[in-house]
Amino acid sequence: MLRIYTDVLAVIPQLVPVLDAIEQKDPDLARQGRRALTSIPLNTAEGSYSRGRNRGARYHTAAGSARELIAVIETSVAFGHIKPLDERLMDTLFRIVAVLFKNT
Repeated sequence: MLRIYTDVLAVIPQLVPVLDAIEQKDPDLARQGRRALTSIPLNTAEGSYSRGRNRGARYHTAAGSARELIAVIETSVAFGHIKPLDERLMDTLFRIVAVLFKNT
């Protein structure tokens, strides 16, 4: 299992209230964010127990979902639905993307 997996799980409780706030303004965008957030740990875990190309494909999907989640947050900020998130939380999300992508 990639060590980043614990970071993935740690950001979930921090992002649930963010997605709840987005839902008040744009339910579809929040739903897309929840799907992306759910996909990250599931595909990371699946990739950890896959072999060959399947491993890289699962990590690639997880990285794409993490980047999609960042885009949901950035879009929500741009629309004024939420305020920008804590820089450390965003840095963690970008680090998750980088580690997952590196392992594709």
